Amino acid sequence: MKFYTLFLFLLIPIIGVAQIRPTAGPGGQNAEQAGKKEDTIKPPISDYKIISLANDTTFVDTTLTIEKDYKFNYRRKDNFELLPFANTGRPYNKLGMDFEAKKLYPEFGAQARHYNFFDIEDIKYYHVPTPFTEAYFKTVPEQGQQLDVLFTMNTSERLNFSVGYKGVRALGRYQNILTSTGIFRFGLNYRTLDRKYHLRTHFVSHNLLNQENGGLSDLALQQYIGKEEEFEDRSLLQMNFEDAESTLYGKRFYLNHYYNLSKSDSLSSNALKVGHIFNHDYKKFDFSQTNAANMIFGPSFQQTSLRDRVRLTEFYNEGYVQWSNKTLGEVKAKAAIKTFEYGYKTFYIRENDTINNKLTGVNYAVGGEYKKKIGGFDVQADAMLNLAGDFTGSYFEAQAGYSLDEENRLQFGFNQNSHMPNYNFLLYQSNYVNYNWQNDFDNINTQSLYGELGSKKLLDVSARLTQIQNYTYFSEGEDSLVKPFQSKDQVRYFKIKASKDFDFGLFAIDNTLMYQNVLDGASVLNLPEFVTRNSIYYKDEWFDKALYLQTGFTFKYFTKYNMNAYDPVLAEFYVQNSSEFGNYPVVDFFFNGKVDQTRIFFKLQHLNSLIDKNNNFVAPRYPYMDFQVRFGVVWNFFL
Repeated sequence: MKFYTLFLFLLIPIIGVAQIRPTAGPGGQNAEQAGKKEDTIKPPISDYKIISLANDTTFVDTTLTIEKDYKFNYRRKDNFELLPFANTGRPYNKLGMDFEAKKLYPEFGAQARHYNFFDIEDIKYYHVPTPFTEAYFKTVPEQGQQLDVLFTMNTSERLNFSVGYKGVRALGRYQNILTSTGIFRFGLNYRTLDRKYHLRTHFVSHNLLNQENGGLSDLALQQYIGKEEEFEDRSLLQMNFEDAESTLYGKRFYLNHYYNLSKSDSLSSNALKVGHIFNHDYKKFDFSQTNAANMIFGPSFQQTSLRDRVRLTEFYNEGYVQWSNKTLGEVKAKAAIKTFEYGYKTFYIRENDTINNKLTGVNYAVGGEYKKKIGGFDVQADAMLNLAGDFTGSYFEAQAGYSLDEENRLQFGFNQNSHMPNYNFLLYQSNYVNYNWQNDFDNINTQSLYGELGSKKLLDVSARLTQIQNYTYFSEGEDSLVKPFQSKDQVRYFKIKASKDFDFGLFAIDNTLMYQNVLDGASVLNLPEFVTRNSIYYKDEWFDKALYLQTGFTFKYFTKYNMNAYDPVLAEFYVQNSSEFGNYPVVDFFFNGKVDQTRIFFKLQHLNSLIDKNNNFVAPRYPYMDFQVRFGVVWNFFL
């Protein structure tokens, strides 16, 4: 696979040079003259379009902003509500929660390993006038590197393809914490000459490996907390085990296409189209220990060469009809069939009980969507119901947006969701005796009210009130071993988040503050009360505007709370209420620059740990990252 990927990347530039050009120029120029003239004209950057799953269109952005600094990480997303582990490509502990609004079915499990996973909505589609490449590179702790390369081109006005590879190899500073991941993706965007048929499709393959060390041993925990000088070399700290690793595999083929039976024009206000969505997902999670089982997970069936393996295969088909009318709005009716097979190759038989090896079945769902501009309000609604099948479930979301003026927009809404807990709550098997269960849990029912204000002059603020019945979680049982639980009491959670930047010419300040309160159910949903991030920086153009730079400090802080613990067997976080962590600041210094289409990032991470040595945690027994020097670039090529 690696050979074919390398061959494809070497072949792409050759294909790009061969893009079709006009054979005759204006005024009867011959092909050679027209080609020379065309080469001197660069298309505007706004012509390099990026299209999301929801059909929102933006264009390639080569500017340098403070938001680009926040997103300069392996996820390529802002990590404000996440706390990263000490090595690249590993799990993140949560500092805030966002409960999904549209979820009908259980998910796979191993959710702590999905932060580096490309979901359907993470795949973008493109339309570019000339071949376009984006290359991302960043250093990692100790040996290795991380990269993300994307190439896209239009072979014609109507056909675009994109291909990308994202990978990391990072040794890390602690024992047995290596990360090695690779993600290959391919996308296609096509429409016919008459613009009636449209197609978008992609393929993604994931291979995400993490060595697991179980966190600091009891002795190393005291040495780390005590800031003993000898152990500033983190490789000397003893971990709970050094022979385990977990790997998350995934392959997905996705197809979304539709046909316009009729289109609205000056003579008709009606438009009708029919469409089809197909998605095939395959996931596999492995946890293995080569030498010996570890008693922190309880007794085991095997003492050496342990391997747990679980698989999930899903097929999803959705058909829809969408009718649009300038007066009545846009109405969409949809129906879907989903088949699934989750499980293992073995049964587990114990006294008076048998744990099955698989969950298989099919679900049939119907639903609809509506969009309309009513007065000054943009109104949207989306609903779906599992009509028949092995799982019950439904969701309903309604929202409205109103532009107060060009600089202020208000949005508010409500959503309701009912779905089964993830598969690993319902069925799990392991070589560790404790990690074997089959549960008949009820649906998780979630209701949320939310509102958002986006204001260029004032601030951006969002608030959400969520209540949950049958909240499902992992926690330690009476035997101090991790098990799944479902809360009998209601959980209510409130979150408000505000951000504002201040520009003072050569200086700027960017602030984000989040307050949250678990009104009911604080023993099963643990989150810090306050999280804040503040950046103060200098910005200017140097060397006759050849270099634009931003340099300054970022301060992040969150209050103390019962931080969730990490379980490597499940690759899940679980609730613990015996120890509080947090209440520590993290200060980073950054020096970022932009030269042409290249953005250069230089950062001193956790700078304050040089003054007060680091003994903070990202999860119980898992240390927070020490001081690090990180460097990287994002480079755009327009052929």
